[in-house]
Amino acid sequence: MKRFFYHLFRLILALIFIYAGAVKMQDVVAFASHVAAYQILPYAMNYLVAATLPYMEFLAGIILLLNARVRPALVVVGSMTLVFMVALISVLLRGLDIDCGCFDPSGGQDVTAGVALLRDVGLMILVLLIWWLRASERKAERGTRDEETYS
Repeated sequence: MKRFFYHLFRLILALIFIYAGAVKMQDVVAFASHVAAYQILPYAMNYLVAATLPYMEFLAGIILLLNARVRPALVVVGSMTLVFMVALISVLLRGLDIDCGCFDPSGGQDVTAGVALLRDVGLMILVLLIWWLRASERKAERGTRDEETYS
């Protein structure tokens, strides 16, 4: 049963990050304006983040989808999600009223920072669950091999 949930959660997380990256890749300039709205980075860095972040999201999602190098992909996804959460908390504490730009940089969704933060908490829970399920699956595989060796 753990294996089923491992693959289900991994696929969900992979598809979310593939979609998020692909959507942002379509309009990097619009995404840069969302990054700038957070008022955290210097002007030039907004464009650098907007030009690289979607590709990191997309690539990490593809790696998760392929079930290859899952741990490094989870570290990247978890790190990005943690940075997103810190940025959203900063927005909330400063009272900024911005659209997060997470999944639709053209501004069609208009998701508040609070809603985006809750969504990111859910994503972080998925990351942690996948990490735990993968580790327990690996531990079970090692246990089975050890038993076969001593039989």
